[in-house]
Amino acid sequence: MKKRLKVRCYILHKWEKNICLLLLFFSILSLGIPGKEVKGEPNGKRKVPVVYARNAVAIDAKSKRVLYEKNAHLTTAMASTTKIITASVALRYGDLNKKVTISSRAASIRGSVVGYKKGEEITIKELIYGLMLKSGNDAAIAIAEGISGSVEEFVRLMNEYATQIGLIDTHFESPHGLDSGKHYSSAYDLALATAHAKENDLFNKIVATKDIGPGSEGFTRGFHNINKILWQVAGANGVKTGYTGQAGKCLVSSVNMEGNDIIIVVINCPGRWKETAKINDYVKNTYEIKDIVEENESMKTLSVEHSKDKLNLKSKKSIKIPVKKGSELDVKVKLPKEIETPIYAGGKVGTLNVYEDKNLIFTMPLYSDNDVRKNKGLFRFFK
Repeated sequence: MKKRLKVRCYILHKWEKNICLLLLFFSILSLGIPGKEVKGEPNGKRKVPVVYARNAVAIDAKSKRVLYEKNAHLTTAMASTTKIITASVALRYGDLNKKVTISSRAASIRGSVVGYKKGEEITIKELIYGLMLKSGNDAAIAIAEGISGSVEEFVRLMNEYATQIGLIDTHFESPHGLDSGKHYSSAYDLALATAHAKENDLFNKIVATKDIGPGSEGFTRGFHNINKILWQVAGANGVKTGYTGQAGKCLVSSVNMEGNDIIIVVINCPGRWKETAKINDYVKNTYEIKDIVEENESMKTLSVEHSKDKLNLKSKKSIKIPVKKGSELDVKVKLPKEIETPIYAGGKVGTLNVYEDKNLIFTMPLYSDNDVRKNKGLFRFFK
């Protein structure tokens, strides 16, 4: 809230008036400086920074909670950040030790390249390193041809994979991301795709690699990672740069925060390194990671009418999520009013809901830890 400035009128000499007007100008100007933290506000609140990007988002990789967003669901060209999905599909479906013969199509592709020559034989694993560290368009074409037999069939696989992981504002026409009419995504979809990609340990290892020497892993050449964020932000562990005329400068980053990875995406962002660091600072100043439940923690035990068996509900995984500093948290188990028996061990029964200052911020299913034997009719939980 801007301060009110009380200006009283006095009879002043001309030079005194000029000084007063000058002081008043700078006082008003200082109130409108963007990006300044608001200190002393309740619940650890911080002023949301002004981020100079067309599209941006920050999410927690584990819970998928959105921590910052700007035009996050607006579709846009996304340049070589496409290769996050290319790598994910290659790691899921490819034989990493298979050698691919570099085709003329791969060797002649424009844009950023590793420099593979027609006829070279390169393993899928090395191609993925070249794809993610050097942003090689030639590696993208070779991966597509090596796994699916053609670029077109691999792109079909990419679109299928995108649907499977819940990307609703994304469509691919290539494995490299050069501008084309129906090749697009959104900042949020790229963050979500990256969160899924980081469930793969080898993906994490690749995108966090700064340098790998020639001969390492049996590779034909060494690679230096062009992603400067790995050097500029403490805790950064990936992921991918991008640039085309339509997409502008892009960056998808992952930064470790108290054991959780925060995925930050900026698209069409001239100062992508600085703006990513700005978003990262905002997230760390505004949020802290809280342990909610442990893996296999018992959340509730209850009786089922007309059954001797107790129903024990557990979480299948540990949950650590970012919450606003100083906020009031409430964790509730929500149960259905009625359920048909039998209830089998491992079956979903109810949800665990997390509230921050009375607002729902996270929900996940709970599972039965045991069988509840069948009886006739419907049974009501005693809560």
